[in-house]
Amino acid sequence: MSVNTPTQNMPARNTPTQGTPPRKVRRAPGRKRRNLVGYAFVAPLMLGIGVFHLYPMAVTTYSSFTDWDGFNSRHFVGFANYSKLILHDTLFHTVVTNTLLFMLGAIPLTMILALCLATLVSPQRRIMTVFRLAFFVPYVANVVAVSVVWFRLYSGQDGVFDTLLAHLGIDGPDWLVTSPWALIAVIFVSVWQGVGYPMIVLMAGIQAIPAELYEAASLDGASRARRFFSITLPLLTPSLFFVSISQFVASFQVFGIVYVMTKGGPGNDTNTYMLQLFNTSFADGELGYASAMAWLLFLVIAALTVIQWRLQRRWVFYG
Repeated sequence: MSVNTPTQNMPARNTPTQGTPPRKVRRAPGRKRRNLVGYAFVAPLMLGIGVFHLYPMAVTTYSSFTDWDGFNSRHFVGFANYSKLILHDTLFHTVVTNTLLFMLGAIPLTMILALCLATLVSPQRRIMTVFRLAFFVPYVANVVAVSVVWFRLYSGQDGVFDTLLAHLGIDGPDWLVTSPWALIAVIFVSVWQGVGYPMIVLMAGIQAIPAELYEAASLDGASRARRFFSITLPLLTPSLFFVSISQFVASFQVFGIVYVMTKGGPGNDTNTYMLQLFNTSFADGELGYASAMAWLLFLVIAALTVIQWRLQRRWVFYG
């Protein structure tokens, strides 16, 4: 004879029985109000993203498949803009080559120089603060002002460099109107102006390395060079990876220095991707074609960034 306990006869709590509709879970009284307050806080940000990011992206996406000139109605041309860019536009191929040369020159120089400077100015000494400020000021300076100053320094008539070379009996090149000196000059100014930010990032990474590691290495008789390559450099790889990604994206988008100093000359020897994108949009009035250029640039940067992200597992050490 079995005896059912009261607990066995009662249905499980919050478990709907057969034929009984599930009970609605009541929310806390203040939860809805808190959600509304949260939505109110994020609404301005979401509105800004929608108006200034998503809407322009949608417009340029559609425009890249049209022959829009910015004033008249759009005519759908399919993938004609993209096929013309990739297969037939020799000027586009030139600016891509120039941009790649700029990247090959600017990124390694910036990272090596930033690493050297970060290593030298990392010690917490008062005099080092002066050097950190001196190296970082160009980064926050106005790019137009920086470009105008260097334009004067590079001048072939009364520029400082050619004047100094003349005192040594050397005829200096007219830097900004002579190939390949024009592109080299632009790369040098870009490195000088942009080295401050990666230097600060790498310096923060160096100061985050535990001092006990260096003390233990010193007790074992490790030299300064051995401590740098065995401790500093491996533990600094996350910062180096971040710097490489940021420099990669910035090099693809270089515009201000080139526009002020050379406007893409001589010929098209310093004409970079962003400068040609600007000229196609506002000088030539081919907004549909320029939209295709913009989306192609976005896709290339995204693809190469994903590749870099996958490859970082092989050399970045997160300790």
